[in-house]
Amino acid sequence: MKPGFRSLPKWALELTRFGVVGVVGFIANAASLVILARFANLYISGLFAWVIAATVTWYLNRIWTFSGRDHGGLFRQWLHFLGANSFGAALYYATYATAISLFPFVTSHPVLAVAAGSVVGLVANFTLSRRLVFR
Repeated sequence: MKPGFRSLPKWALELTRFGVVGVVGFIANAASLVILARFANLYISGLFAWVIAATVTWYLNRIWTFSGRDHGGLFRQWLHFLGANSFGAALYYATYATAISLFPFVTSHPVLAVAAGSVVGLVANFTLSRRLVFR
């Protein structure tokens, strides 16, 4: 086999795909936040934007990152994904809310808080998704 993505260990290929899906999730989160912030404060908007992004990433991970695995029912797995990633979500939201609270520049540019929270939650979310949701 030629060197490249296909020659990576399975977990490394999945982590790479998980990261790509995470970028799409970041875009969904940031776009949702910008829209929702017109109607609610940044804390409430951040929570709803995370749920939207988590739904996008769950689905993309289901069909691409962890394809070929037995996934079970859609709604049940989505709830399992949200539950399994609640630790990563707590890390994300704590980082997001702290950045907004402490840094006026971030309050004016909340996408920076989304980025910081996303980086913090990535490792926890990958590990929990791989071991508990997409077995």
